Amino acid sequence: MEYRKFKDVEIAEVGLGTWQLGSADWGKIDEDNALAILKAYTDEGGNFIDTADVYGMGVSESIIGKFLKTVDKPIYVATKLGRKGDAGGWPPAYTFDYLKRHVEDSLKHLGQSQLFLEQLHCVPTEVMRKGEIFDHLRKLQQEGLIKHFGASVETSEEALICLEQEGLASLQIIFNLFRQHVAEEVFAKAKEKGVGIIVRVPLASGLLSGKFSEQTTFSANDHRNYNANGEAFNTGETFSGVEFREGVKLANKIKGMLPDSRMPQWAIRWILDHPGVTTVIPGASKVWQVYSNIESSDLRRLSLETHQSLRNLYDEEIHDKIRGHY
Repeated sequence: MEYRKFKDVEIAEVGLGTWQLGSADWGKIDEDNALAILKAYTDEGGNFIDTADVYGMGVSESIIGKFLKTVDKPIYVATKLGRKGDAGGWPPAYTFDYLKRHVEDSLKHLGQSQLFLEQLHCVPTEVMRKGEIFDHLRKLQQEGLIKHFGASVETSEEALICLEQEGLASLQIIFNLFRQHVAEEVFAKAKEKGVGIIVRVPLASGLLSGKFSEQTTFSANDHRNYNANGEAFNTGETFSGVEFREGVKLANKIKGMLPDSRMPQWAIRWILDHPGVTTVIPGASKVWQVYSNIESSDLRRLSLETHQSLRNLYDEEIHDKIRGHY
């Protein structure tokens, strides 16, 4: 495992996303399997775990909290808030009390006295533009409840809005072979501001694993079923906004452009080849997927020729097929 600097620590360049551990949007994962996934990740040198308070409404955080009691080395956990509609519907009133209550809930679930990184969880653009919510985060930081704060965003526009905020530590954004334009729109500005880039949805909800066919189906409680066309939330969060069957065809084209058959590893390696990236957070619902993801850190960089070919495919055949706001 290789590491990259994030503020005053070194974090694994391949992190672990844990949306799936909430057993709410990716099918069911029992606790023993979830704990085994976390153990496999940290045993292999991983030290950066991303979660959110709405992943199973506290389930993911609580499992991570239980796991943290079993390890004696630094593990840096990033969580998120802002998606709960428990303060008068959606979108809620993002008051200081709202944020503080949810920070305290996350602290309880994770068994921590301070959150390493608290992130806004794709809150409405106008809320970020107004800026008051960042004042609340700074106050929570001053009170010692959070060490760093950042934002998970849907669009490059939102990323640029957040980058104007003093004290922002990180941006979490979708960036993969189906979303290449983000690099030139956001990364240079983030580097200038000293803001880390956390890449989510690196495998486009599994499309870039190369293991799906046009006949692949998903369980009823899997977002790749109920949100395939943006029925529940931004379609960009599922398959990066590309229609599933079209995505399967495009993934097969990408597979033929990579050095060998290890498509998911090379797809993550492609992300890591961008120096603006701090860490990438693929999920894993099985232990073997943890090892597969981490293998990406050991691969050589892709050639400049391969990078150019993948960009040409994106410009010519992928970009115009992205749906949802981005």
